[in-house]
Amino acid sequence: MTTPSVPFIAQTAGPGAARAARRRRDRDGDAVTRPGWPTYLVLSVVVVVSLLPLYYTFLLASSTAADIAQNPIPSLIPGAHLFENLARVFAADIDLLQAVWNSVIVSVTTSVAVVFLSVLAGFAFARLRFRGRAGLLTFVVATMAVPTQLGVVPLFIVMRELGLTGNLWAVIIPGMASAFGVFWMTQYLSSALPYELIEAARIDGASTFRIFRSIVFPAALPAASMLGLFTFIGSWTNYFWPSIVLGSSNPTLPVALQLLQAGFFKDIALIMTGVLISVIPLLALFFILGRQLVAGVMQGAVKG
Repeated sequence: MTTPSVPFIAQTAGPGAARAARRRRDRDGDAVTRPGWPTYLVLSVVVVVSLLPLYYTFLLASSTAADIAQNPIPSLIPGAHLFENLARVFAADIDLLQAVWNSVIVSVTTSVAVVFLSVLAGFAFARLRFRGRAGLLTFVVATMAVPTQLGVVPLFIVMRELGLTGNLWAVIIPGMASAFGVFWMTQYLSSALPYELIEAARIDGASTFRIFRSIVFPAALPAASMLGLFTFIGSWTNYFWPSIVLGSSNPTLPVALQLLQAGFFKDIALIMTGVLISVIPLLALFFILGRQLVAGVMQGAVKG
């Protein structure tokens, strides 16, 4: 007979019995023990080291150019010039608010398109039977070995012929499909989506699109959430292609930050303030969706 779980015991016999059962399982070695202090120490060091660059950016953004020139490594106490530098950034010649809005449009549109097309292609490669499937998947994966810089010239020519140079669609369209996303979703759906479930839906008369909408996409949601987050971050911080096809006429946020350091004198405090503005939306996204993303990944990792 299977031993009842601790949550089941809590529902049927109360929290006291559940705590006693948990203690017995910990004593008998049936439950996973909590990590010790060395694990927490290592994790704390990793967190501190990871936050140091962000805090250093904050220190520079709250200083002045003269203070940074005299002491490139400021004190650990932030200065009193953060709001002054923020006002200077928004008062600069570039339209920072428009650049932020352009980055939001590009990142959100690209993320939604990549997630939808990657799940759709991953479903096809993982659970549909068609001739040449393995070879086509190999070709898609092989395209990841081609550097992006090799396709810049022909891509720019195509966008120029379409009249899209300087338009946000010139950045959105090339980023709507991702070879990594297709490979990611193919591998995930191959293990998380039973083929028998697809066959049962077909026997019930469901069409392929109905199967995708009602079965495949809900099953792919944990991996799709992570893919969407990674795509959003990549689009938000992308500088190379937007700087070529958009320029200074209609920039995204990374291109606008580059315009802040144009000229002979580079105001480090001003530049770091712009960098801090660009990082804040990503931090907010992690704080809002981090718990849901981790919970979704853990749920997707548990197999019945």
